Amino acid sequence: MSQSRAVPAGHAEPHDGGMAVRLNWLRAAVLGANDGIVSTAGLVVGVAGATSSRTAILTAGLAGLFAGALAMASGEYVSVSSQRDSERAMLALERRELAESPQAELAELARIYESKGLPPDLSRYVAEQLTARDPLAAHAEAELGIDPEQLARPGHAAVASFGSFMAGAVLPLLAIMLTPEPARIAVTVVAVLAALVATGAVSAALGRAPRGPAVLRNVLGGAIAMGVTYAVGTLIGAAGI
Repeated sequence: MSQSRAVPAGHAEPHDGGMAVRLNWLRAAVLGANDGIVSTAGLVVGVAGATSSRTAILTAGLAGLFAGALAMASGEYVSVSSQRDSERAMLALERRELAESPQAELAELARIYESKGLPPDLSRYVAEQLTARDPLAAHAEAELGIDPEQLARPGHAAVASFGSFMAGAVLPLLAIMLTPEPARIAVTVVAVLAALVATGAVSAALGRAPRGPAVLRNVLGGAIAMGVTYAVGTLIGAAGI
């Protein structure tokens, strides 16, 4: 007698397509915030190594914050726009093939399901039922991996990238600006590393990967970035350039 085995709550797989899309967006937001933290922290720590002027540090930090956020947004917009154009082109081709040779497309869809392990008769039946309901959606999903109702949205991607980068970049800027000069660098480094531990852990959890290596990579990357820029800033400040 077979026994059903319950799947632990923490290991439930997101079979719902909408859930997978939301998880992808959330991972992208965490990575965008991480970029904002590291790049802005490296910038303000580097400037602080060269000068103690709060005005200079604030100016550099704000410039880096907006420049980085806008660069992230524009890059994401261009990238996702290209993806959407490709999706639309493939859907247009599929729509034309369905109009010109519906029987050939039906046979192709049946072969796809047969290649996945279904018996020939069942593959044909499934292909016929799905085609009768929505031929474009059925063929787009099986052949192209595209949901015609959920095409890439470049505007949403750009706004999300801009907002997540800004959210991350604010932390090191506030830390270095609100801390008195003697402890400015130390407090900023501690705050940034703590934030990188959090973003590393969250990104690992969303990707169902081990947290230790992800957190270690994140922290080491941020520490190296701040160490290098601080060294460069200190050398420039000492040289009086």
